[in-house]
Amino acid sequence: MWCYVSDMRTTIRIDDELYREVKAQAALEGRTVGEVIEEALRLRRQRREADAIVEPLPVYGGSGVMPGVDLGDLAALRDIMDADESVEALR
Repeated sequence: MWCYVSDMRTTIRIDDELYREVKAQAALEGRTVGEVIEEALRLRRQRREADAIVEPLPVYGGSGVMPGVDLGDLAALRDIMDADESVEALR
């Protein structure tokens, strides 16, 4: 049974200052620049995958939007939310 592992070699363009920072960080950690870049790419991919998981919002019983509220009018929504009135007063 064959188990073939390959490391892709490529050329990328990186801002000079960023490269110097990554190279210094790699030296401090005793790693290669490639290892630091790989880790950064993996972390970004993990973060993007985690952001894609959307937790369901809680649903409460009710009759929907309060009278007079237009969900398409963002300025009016901000005014309602910023008002010092209680929710009961708005009903």
